[in-house]
Amino acid sequence: MQRKIYFVLMLLWMGVIFGFSAQPAAESTQTSLRVGRLVCGIFVKDYEEMSAAEQTALAENIEFPIRKAAHASEYALLGILVFGVVRKKEMTKRQMLCAILVTAFYAASDELHQFFVPGRSCQLRDVLIDTAGGVAGVGIQYILLKHFRKMEGIE
Repeated sequence: MQRKIYFVLMLLWMGVIFGFSAQPAAESTQTSLRVGRLVCGIFVKDYEEMSAAEQTALAENIEFPIRKAAHASEYALLGILVFGVVRKKEMTKRQMLCAILVTAFYAASDELHQFFVPGRSCQLRDVLIDTAGGVAGVGIQYILLKHFRKMEGIE
C-alpha cells in the first residue's frame, strides 16, 4: 500500500514539475523574483526601507541562485518519491541507482520539454543540477530510513 501512495505522489509531483516547466520565460522569471523579494524581506536587514529600485535590483541579483535551488529541491523531492516506489523492505544500491536514473531521465525529458516553451531553453547544466538534487533526495531518504530502522531494531 505504501508503494502505491508513493507512486501516486510521484506522478502528482511530476505533474507539478511539468507545470513549472511549461511556464513561459517571463512568467517563470516573475515567479523567481517574487520568491527573491520574499527571501530578501526575511533575511536582508532594512530591506523594507530600501527604495523600490534597490529592492528590485537585490531580488534580481538572487533570482538565478533561487531558480537553481528550486531546481535541486524539486528533484530532491522527486528522488525521494521515486526511491519510495522502487524500494523494497531491504534497501539496496541497485534500488538507489534505479531511483537516481529515473530522476535523471525525467530531468532530461523536462529540459527537452522546456526547449519548446517560449523564451525557455534546454541546458545540460540544469539536468546536472536536477540530477544532483535527486541524488541528494535519495541519499537523505536512505540515511533517514537506515537511522529509523536501527532505532526500531529492524536492522
